[in-house]
Amino acid sequence: MSARSGPAAADHRRGTVVLLLASSTGGVGQHVRALARGLTAAGEPVLVCGPAATQDQFDFAATGARFRPVEIPASPTPADVRAVAALRRVLAAERAAVVHAHGLRAGLVAVLARPAAPVVVTWHNAVLAGGLRGGLSRLAERIVARGARVTLGASADLVERAGALGAADVRLAPVAAPELPAPRRRRAAVRAEFAVAADQPLILSVGRLHPQKRYDVLVDAAARWRERVPPPVVVIAGSGPAYLPLAARVSAARAPVTLLGHRTDVADLLTGADLAVVTSDWEARQLFAQEALRAGVPLVATAVGGLPELVGDGAVLVSPGDVDAVDTAVRVLLDDPAGRVELGRRGAARAATWPTEAETVGQLVALYAELAPGHAGPATPGADAPSTGRR
Repeated sequence: MSARSGPAAADHRRGTVVLLLASSTGGVGQHVRALARGLTAAGEPVLVCGPAATQDQFDFAATGARFRPVEIPASPTPADVRAVAALRRVLAAERAAVVHAHGLRAGLVAVLARPAAPVVVTWHNAVLAGGLRGGLSRLAERIVARGARVTLGASADLVERAGALGAADVRLAPVAAPELPAPRRRRAAVRAEFAVAADQPLILSVGRLHPQKRYDVLVDAAARWRERVPPPVVVIAGSGPAYLPLAARVSAARAPVTLLGHRTDVADLLTGADLAVVTSDWEARQLFAQEALRAGVPLVATAVGGLPELVGDGAVLVSPGDVDAVDTAVRVLLDDPAGRVELGRRGAARAATWPTEAETVGQLVALYAELAPGHAGPATPGADAPSTGRR
């Protein structure tokens, strides 16, 4: 059954699906854009609310959804009070069927706004910070877990965490990476951009430049590869708050690493890459890991969060924060071309088992119908039903 078919899709007249997100430059913004596109294609009226800068980057309105600014910064500030008031004003003028918040920050604003419509919150990230900020975030976790009608976790550990904090209805809802467009350039052209010789390996990582991603580990490992013959070229695509300290680390270590900034040609970069690397301290279902496996690019990734469940035997998993482990895993693969080909084959086979973007949209359409007034009961699990998890 497609996202367009069935009783869930037919009942979109019950009101608008409000998608709410905080400031985002990466995976959450991409996911919300994909949902907005899929839900509008399924006949659901969609309103996206979030920071104006996030709309500028992801252009939610181009998906067929409407957009209203609600400024929710990435970190807790007194502006949260204004965000709650702004969301209340938006909802007062809207016949909302459901308010679906993405991420803890947006979830807190949605819960505190106390809308008449049911609140669904998707947990995309774990709380890793310590100190005062970490304490405030853990308090927000508890408020959001207990205030949402349904909590969706992007990975099993997030489902377990939300349940432990008192979420009444918590389910696993894997986030599917949007399909990349076809590459526009050939492999040789991509490699020529970075002056990569024919016999040189090109190692790629993509993600927000944030301490959670632990690109310092990749830089330190890459500094050791400078003595290899030929030395690999390492490129990191992404922007974020860790750019300046990371650039300084690259320079100090004389590592063969280039920070590319924000890129929109990830499909091209994967075409030119020999190896993909993820060094994060935590991830749910990282979009770049999904993109690499779909493209058949061999992946080295940290065994954290939802990554082991995601990749199975389709990637080489290493301990987080371990420069030696990353160094060794990459060296072994660089010295074994046949092994890289086999790993890429296994990764692509693993990717073929993941839920598609269309299936993800179908699951949400069914969930929203389940929450509609007068619905007889939970949706029956299936192609159009919510992903099952702990209830």
